[in-house]
Parts: sequence; C-alpha cells; structure tokens
Amino acid sequence: MSTARVICAGFGGQGVMSMGQLLTYAGMLEGKEVSWLPSYGPEMRGGTANCAVTVSDKPVGSPLITDDATCAIIMNLPSLEKFEKDVVPGGKILINSSLIDRKIERTDVDVYYIPANEIAAELGNPKVANMIMLGSYLEVSETVEVDSVLEAFKKVFGPSKEKFVPLNKAALEKGGLAVKETAM
Repeated sequence: MSTARVICAGFGGQGVMSMGQLLTYAGMLEGKEVSWLPSYGPEMRGGTANCAVTVSDKPVGSPLITDDATCAIIMNLPSLEKFEKDVVPGGKILINSSLIDRKIERTDVDVYYIPANEIAAELGNPKVANMIMLGSYLEVSETVEVDSVLEAFKKVFGPSKEKFVPLNKAALEKGGLAVKETAM
C-alpha cells in the first residue's frame, strides 16, 4: 500500500463517521500515517455527512481530499452525485445499492454495488450496513486488516460496546463476500 485517500459519504445516522474513524484508527494501530476529516451538514440525523480518510506509509500533508480520492464509499444518492467525480481514474467506488439504484456512467473506475441494507437485515441489525460497506472496501483494498478494524472498534467505542464485536466482525466478513460476488 502506498496512500489510500477514501471518502466515506452518506446521511447522518448511517455510521459514515464511524466507518471513517475505524479505518483511520486501524491504520494508526498498524503504524501507518493517518488523517480523518469529518464534514457535517446542518442537520444532525438525516443531513449530509462525509469524512475524508487518508492512510499512508508516508506523512500525510493535508487531510483534504478534493479530486484525488482513490476510493469513495457511498451510502446514498446525494453523496454519489456529489463525490463520484472526485475519484481518480483507476480508483474504486463502492455503492450501497440498497439505497442507490443509479449506475455509474464512468468507465475509468472500478465500481462495486453492495446491497448493504439487505445484508444488514439478514444479520438482524440494520445499523451494521456501514460495516458491510467497510468490509467490502477492505476486501478490494490493502489499506488495513480486518483484525485491526475490530481492535479499533474496541478502542473507539470502549468496553461497553465490545459485546458488538462479533456482530461487526460478521458484517465485515459479509461485506467482503458481497464485493467478491459483485466482481464476478
């Protein structure tokens, strides 16, 4: 891995910020250089939310990701419309196809359609759709290891939430499987 510049985007309440924090913290646990830059819309829940995550082997010069993202993890249609253009040619776009029925028109990026909400429902908890998307990202990138994300989960959310580690591990694994199926 050299440098991963990832945009995580959706609306408030989808776990977009948590996804970015876990990716960032996992990179830190692996001894990499990291940055996490959140951006919120004016609403708390239901408003726009996105974060820019950089994980690198080299020092991170700026936390801003404008038009040079290596990947975008997109949870809703307004976010797709806003960030699709910011992924570099050869980059990746992961789309929550449960909420986005539009196909990508770009042919210079790798696109993965993940039915994250349906998979989360199968697991019995709609709140893990973000972890399914993160698991898909981890499968198509070499940014960090799944075990690092699970360790980060314990650090970010604290001891009271450790009981959710098995569910989140299952969500990460299901996301990895789902992205393999869409690539076929």
